[in-house]
Amino acid sequence: MTEVSRVVDAPPQTVFAVLADGWSYGGWVVGSSHIRAVDAGWPAVGSRIHHSVGSWPLQLQDETTVVAVETGVSLSLEAKAWPTGAAAVGLTLVPHDGGTRTLVRMTEHVVRGPAKVLPEAVQGLLLRPRNAESLARLGDLAVGRLARVQP
Repeated sequence: MTEVSRVVDAPPQTVFAVLADGWSYGGWVVGSSHIRAVDAGWPAVGSRIHHSVGSWPLQLQDETTVVAVETGVSLSLEAKAWPTGAAAVGLTLVPHDGGTRTLVRMTEHVVRGPAKVLPEAVQGLLLRPRNAESLARLGDLAVGRLARVQP
């Protein structure tokens, strides 16, 4: 399993608000290029984001499904990107500096498809930089959201 983490200058509820906004997914998930639809109940268990992966005109259309959620604390997803496969993605939010900041942990591992045959060390080499950039983007969106709501 590949894990990356980052401290975000926003409280957990603000970071989770970005995660709970399915339409923001394309703004922070590296590789997601277009959000086509978000189920009305997002991020309830079983709800989905319908997204495109890659650059036009070579886009794959797929979906990400919520597997588990603890509001303000964690979100577990199954992200599909066929033909490469599907991955289990976990995001955990830990209050930091008295709750004014958030330690965000992101885990990912391939659960199905051709990419599953790659050794974990190789998966890590491929996923770590991508996921570190995703957390940087998530952090920027959370900080921007916080700035909009503070007087």
